[in-house]
Amino acid sequence: MANKLKKLNEQVIVLTGATSGIGLATARMAAEEGAKLVLVAREADALDTLAHEMRQRGAEVATAAADVGVPDDVARIGKTAVERFGRVDTWINNAGIGIFGTQEQVALEDMQRLFQTNFWGVVNGSLEAVKLLRAHGGGALINVGSEVSDRSVPLQGTYAASKHAVRAFTESLRMELEKDKAPISVTLVKPAAISTPFPQHAKNYMATEPTLPAPIYSPELAARTILHAAAVPERDLFVGGQAKLMSVLSQLLPRSMDRFMNAAMFKQQQTDIPSKRSRRDALHSPDARRELRQRVDLGSKIKESSPYTSFQMQSATTKTVLVGGALLAAAWALTRKPGRRVWHA
Repeated sequence: MANKLKKLNEQVIVLTGATSGIGLATARMAAEEGAKLVLVAREADALDTLAHEMRQRGAEVATAAADVGVPDDVARIGKTAVERFGRVDTWINNAGIGIFGTQEQVALEDMQRLFQTNFWGVVNGSLEAVKLLRAHGGGALINVGSEVSDRSVPLQGTYAASKHAVRAFTESLRMELEKDKAPISVTLVKPAAISTPFPQHAKNYMATEPTLPAPIYSPELAARTILHAAAVPERDLFVGGQAKLMSVLSQLLPRSMDRFMNAAMFKQQQTDIPSKRSRRDALHSPDARRELRQRVDLGSKIKESSPYTSFQMQSATTKTVLVGGALLAAAWALTRKPGRRVWHA
């Protein structure tokens, strides 16, 4: 991971899923940092609204209305970036959609459609990005996974399966590029629950409206993490300490985590609001409204920061100092316990 990346204000960034949630927060933050942007989403009107907002603030923006699950659409994204800005420095595969319901409830065509976006969209975007990054001197590929890339959950099984697949694909591609000494940094970002319209956009098979379990983190925290990886090569980044904790506990105590999920996760992913048959979702087609929603209230206080996320974005030297200081403090505390005798030579 020794590739040197450009500063954000020197970059051309391709961003999929740009008109909602994490993608919208990332787009706005990248524009504020001075990056040139190629914004991608399925809904052209929403893209035009966002592009107008950014141009009003002086940002250089191109748009591509595209379905990332369609290879020809993704090739057109790359063509738009090169024709407008001459290159790509960072490609962020962020587009995604969800389904709530048991595996027995969810229709096979809905499972396949989710994979078309969440997995094949990442595959299509990654391969196009690698081609362009190789041709223009290297850069960063950032794939947005999830905390469920490491640990599946009930009621979102297809979504979790797609994010497991994203992790496997990303890790394999990273190793192949490193073996080839390609100047491309490959990062997998794993957010915990984020306060975005994800539940509202998801297909829902449950009797009540879906939500996400606490703790809930802000989309701006996810955006800062993603853009950190655009400027500093990283392997994996967790958004929120809960995502890291979930990953570690699932490796150490898998059966205990199964029991916890059964006891808590069914209830924590459902609200008390009945789900209407006329409910709209964005699984097979985009939300036709031009509304740009970056965050929503999911019923829990939103965490704007995370000590663990901040720690993992520190330099290796700073991490060593912090860990060393913590170990020294712990050792000192042990020697100061009442009744403990400290022997000296």
